[in-house]
Amino acid sequence: MKPLYSELFDQPDHLQQFKLLLKHNEAELKQKFDPHQSVSALIKERSDFIDNLLSSAWRHFLGIKAARFALIAVGGYGRRELFPYSDIDILVMLDNGEEDGDDSGYQEDLGNFFTFLWDISLKPGQSVRTISECVAEAIKNQTVMTSLTEIRLITGNPDLFDELKEQTSPDHIWPSDLFFQAKMAEQEQRYAKAHNTAYNLEPNVKEGPGGLRDMQVIAWVFKRHYHSSTLKELIKYNFMPESEYNELIAAREVLWRIRYALHLLTQRGEDRLIFDYQRDLAQQFGFSGADQQYNQDVERFMQFYFKTVQGLERLNEMLLQLFNERFVCGETGCRPTDISEDFVAINGYLEAVDEDVFTRNPLLLLKIFLILQQNTSLSGIRATTIRLIRKNLHLMDDAFRTDKAANQLFIELLRQPRGITTQLKRMNRYGVLAAYLPSFANIVARMQYDLFHIYTVDEHTLFVIRNLRRFSIEAHCNEMPFCHKVFLQIQKPELLYLGGLFHDIAKGRNGDHSTIGEDIAYQFCLQHGLSNHDSKLTAWLVRNHLMMSMTAQRKDISDIDVIHEFAQLVGSIEYLNYLYLLTVADIRATNPELWNSWKDVLLKELYNKTHSVLHKGLQNPVTLAERLAENKAEAKDELRQLGLCESVIDKTWHNLSDDYFLRYATDEIVWHTRAIAYADPADLPMVLLEPHTQRGSAEIFVYTENCGPIFSLCTATLDQLGLTILDARIMTTLNDYTLNSFQVLEQSGEPIQDHYREEHIRTALQTSLRKQEVKKHKNLHRQSRQARHFPIPTRIQFLDDPLGRHTVIELVTTDRAGLLSQIGQAFIKQHINLHSAKITTIGSRAEDLFYVTDPQNQPITDPVRQQHIYNEMAAMLEAEH
Repeated sequence: MKPLYSELFDQPDHLQQFKLLLKHNEAELKQKFDPHQSVSALIKERSDFIDNLLSSAWRHFLGIKAARFALIAVGGYGRRELFPYSDIDILVMLDNGEEDGDDSGYQEDLGNFFTFLWDISLKPGQSVRTISECVAEAIKNQTVMTSLTEIRLITGNPDLFDELKEQTSPDHIWPSDLFFQAKMAEQEQRYAKAHNTAYNLEPNVKEGPGGLRDMQVIAWVFKRHYHSSTLKELIKYNFMPESEYNELIAAREVLWRIRYALHLLTQRGEDRLIFDYQRDLAQQFGFSGADQQYNQDVERFMQFYFKTVQGLERLNEMLLQLFNERFVCGETGCRPTDISEDFVAINGYLEAVDEDVFTRNPLLLLKIFLILQQNTSLSGIRATTIRLIRKNLHLMDDAFRTDKAANQLFIELLRQPRGITTQLKRMNRYGVLAAYLPSFANIVARMQYDLFHIYTVDEHTLFVIRNLRRFSIEAHCNEMPFCHKVFLQIQKPELLYLGGLFHDIAKGRNGDHSTIGEDIAYQFCLQHGLSNHDSKLTAWLVRNHLMMSMTAQRKDISDIDVIHEFAQLVGSIEYLNYLYLLTVADIRATNPELWNSWKDVLLKELYNKTHSVLHKGLQNPVTLAERLAENKAEAKDELRQLGLCESVIDKTWHNLSDDYFLRYATDEIVWHTRAIAYADPADLPMVLLEPHTQRGSAEIFVYTENCGPIFSLCTATLDQLGLTILDARIMTTLNDYTLNSFQVLEQSGEPIQDHYREEHIRTALQTSLRKQEVKKHKNLHRQSRQARHFPIPTRIQFLDDPLGRHTVIELVTTDRAGLLSQIGQAFIKQHINLHSAKITTIGSRAEDLFYVTDPQNQPITDPVRQQHIYNEMAAMLEAEH
C-alpha cells in the first residue's frame, strides 16, 4: 500500500508542501481542542499523522532498503501520546549485516531522510543502531532500557523489530525486579529535586511528584513484568478495583488536558505551570467569574490541579508498594507478622486483619498512625489498608471528633519522640487530617498567590512542623544550634506543634486568619483536654505568629523602648521561647530563599534582648541613661586596648548625639570611632565596608559633610550594584556631618564574599558621592520573572511613633530598581530629615518604614504637611513606575 503523502515528493516545492501539511495538522488539532474534553483522541491523531508522514519519507529516501531496516517510534511517541510540541523520538534499527561493514549506500540515504525531517522543522530525536548496540546500551543504562519498553514499529522490517523486543525482554536483560528497583531509585531522585513535594506554586505537570511521570513509572514496571499492553490489566491482576482504576485514568486525563493546553499556549514543549500561564489556563478551564476576587480564579484552578496530583501521588505509592511485594519480595516476604489484634505486618507494612476492622473500631483510623510511630521496623501502611482507610473516612464524623478517646489519640501522636512529621504527612495524603479537622480541609491544596509562599497552605503547615521537629533532634542540632538550645527549654513540644498546625488554618477565609485561627485553636485545645494555660498558650501563638518577625524586620530593635514594648506583649520567657521557635520554623517553611543570615541574627538579637528584659522583670526596665553609660564605657574600654588615647576618643565623640550611642552596638561604635579619628578631611567622603558583621550581613558606613542628596545617591548606587538593602540608619552630628549605615546582602541573599567586589562597591559609592551623581551603567538589580504577576498597589501611611520622637511613614509597593533613591529625593524636596529606614522585601513586595522628622527634628503631625509629603512620594513613584 502506497504511503499517504508519497505524491507530495513529486512536486517541485515538496519541502514547502510538507511544511504546510504540518501547519495544517497543528491548526486542525488546535481547533478540535476543548479544555473540558478528553485529549486522548487528539494525541493519538497527532501520532498517526506523524506515522504517515515518516512512512512516506522513509519509503521515498530509502527505496528498496526501506523494508530491510526498521523505523521505530520511541518514548511518548511509541505510546502514541504526542502532544502538540512533544519530542518525536525515533530509532532506526539496522540489521546485523551493517556491523560487518556492508553499508551498501544506506548511510547517504539515511542522511537525506534525517535532513528532510529537519528541513521541514520536525526536529526529531534520532538514533541509529543495530540490535546488539541497543542491547549493550540498555544493559549499561536503565533509561535506555525504559525507552525500549515502549517501542512501536512505524514501518520497515518487522522481523528486526520483533528481534529487538525479544533481546531486550526481561528474560535476557533487566529482569523485572532489578528494573523495578532502578525505577524506584530514579523516582526518589526526581522527588528530591522537587523537595519531595508536588505542592509548590510552579509545579511541573510531567516531572513533579504526582505528575505524569508517576503514571508512566506505574506503566513501565507493570508492563515489563506482565508483558501487558494496557494498564487496565491492573484490575485483572488484583492490584486495584475498577473504581480506583477509573480514578487513575481520570487523573491522567486531567493532566493530559492541562499539558495539551500548556503546549498550545506557549507554542513549545512547556510542562511547567509557571505564573505566566496560570491565569490564562484558569480562564480556559472555566475557573473565571465576574464575581470573583483578584487571583481567586488562579487559586481555584491550582487547587483543582493539586488535588488531582495528590490522588495520583497516593495511587502511585500504593501500586509501587504492591509491585515491590510481587516483583521483589515474592511469597516469602508476604508472610504476615502479628502486630496487634487488629493489624499484622506484611513486608514491613501495616495491614488490617480484615475489611471490617475500622467499622468495628473507628478509633483505629487514628491509632494506626500511632502504631507506626511506636514500631520503627514498620515502613508504612499496606496499599490494601490505605484503600480501607479512604473507604472509611466517613466514620470520622462529629461524634468521632468529640470522642475523648479519639482526642487523646491525636494528642498522643504529637507527644511521640519520633515520626510526627512523617505520620502527619501520611494522614494528609490519605485524607485523615482533613476528615478529623474540617478546618484543615479548607487549606488542603490551597494555593497562596504571592511570591513569598511557594507551597500550598497544607504543605507549608507540614513543613513548619517538620522544621520544629528538626530543632529537637540531636542529629540536626548543627543546622540551627541556637534553636536547638531554645527547644531544650520547651516543656511541652506538642503545644509548639499545635501552634504550627493551626497558625495558617484560617487562610482563605474572610477576615484576619490569625484571629480566626486563634479561636479555632483554642476550641480544639479545650476539646482535646488541654489545660486552660496550655490552651491559651497555643491560641496566643496562633494569634501572634507574625509578631516577632514583624517587630524584628520593621522596628528599630536597638531601641530599648521597642524591646520593652515587645517584651510586654510577650509577657514571659516561656511564651518567648515558643514564639521564637515558631517564627523561625514558619519563615524557613515559607520559601527557602527568604531565610538568610540577616534574619537569623536579627531574630536571635530580638530574642536575647527580650529574654534579658523578661529575666530582669518588666517592672525593672533598663533606663536610657544606664544603656548610654554602658555602651560608652564598653566602647571606650575597647578603643583604649586598641591604642586610642582618652583625648582622641573624646574629641571624636564630641559632636555625636546620645542617640548615636543608643542606636549602634559597641563593635560598630569602635569601628566608626577609629575611622573618624584618623580621617583626613581631604579623604571625605569616607566609605567603609565590613563584609561580615554580627548581624550576618555586610555593613557599609559613610561619613561625609551633610550636603546634597546623600541617602538617594547611596541607595541608587547600591541598588545599581545589585545589593539588597536591609536596614539604613542616618545620623547627623552636631557639626553637620552625616553618618549613614547600610546593612546589605547580595541579591541572592548571600553575604559579600569577594575582596574585589568589596573594593568595587566602596569605590563606586565614593565616586557617586564625590560627583553628586550616579554613574549610568547597567543596573544589576533584577526583578524576577514571577514578580511581574504580582503587582502590589502602592500604599503610603503616616503612623504614630509610640515613643513620640519621629513620624513613621509606611510604604508598601512593588519592589523595583531605584525605589529607595526615589523616596530619598522626595524627602529632600519636602525638607524632611530621615533618621532611619527599615527595609523589608518579600518576593516582589516592598514594605518599608521611614522614621522622619521636620528640619527642627520634631515629628510631623500636621495633616496638611503630611498630605504634601504623600503627594510628593506618590508622584515620584508614579513617574518612575
